[in-house]
Amino acid sequence: MRILVVEDDAGIALGLRANLQQRGYAVDACGSLASAWTALCSEPFDLVLLDLGLADGDGGDLLLQIRRTRNSAGGPLPDPQTPVLIMTARDQVADRISGLNLGADDYLVKPFDLDELEARMRALLRRAAGRAHPRLMHGDLVIDPAAHTVLRAGQTVDLAPREFTLLLLLLESRGRVLSRQQLEARLYNWQDAVGSNAIEVHVHHLRRKLGESLIQTMRGVGYFIPRDECA
Repeated sequence: MRILVVEDDAGIALGLRANLQQRGYAVDACGSLASAWTALCSEPFDLVLLDLGLADGDGGDLLLQIRRTRNSAGGPLPDPQTPVLIMTARDQVADRISGLNLGADDYLVKPFDLDELEARMRALLRRAAGRAHPRLMHGDLVIDPAAHTVLRAGQTVDLAPREFTLLLLLLESRGRVLSRQQLEARLYNWQDAVGSNAIEVHVHHLRRKLGESLIQTMRGVGYFIPRDECA
């Protein structure tokens, strides 16, 4: 999943990016409102982690700008439904109420535990995907995003981090074809060197581990998992 960290403390931003990348997320970081808005207009992000006290303004202004976005022929704009988790040192109840009223999906006070942060992230990502249950089930597959585990017919299947994320993306979009470009945008950050056949390689590995029929190819368009096998 693609995460944007908006944080002007370079140490915090680098630490968050490194930690979340170890947990299997593709993470980019911006240190200002201007660079964050440019990033959101350029790339699809599954979740924004937003600090409020930024050098060039208040993060709440960026949040309002995201929520007020409307489709326009004038150029690409961010998705107004993008989940936003505020992470800030402002710890007063009034601050939390204000942040949530601005349109934040969650509010976390610094300093925070990284395991709690990821748990809140998973909850927001699950809600955005329209899921209530923390696990995904498909045929004889059971996927647990919290534990990063996959069971097939009760047996554990070892997946590399990007294989796991790709499987999750396709399962959450069951019945809908995702292009190679769409998948690359959700799997890789700005610093990643992406091979021209990277997605094809990941799909090949998933088919070898989980069965050839799981992921279907629509030639010239992309990949999908059929909806009718959903448990």
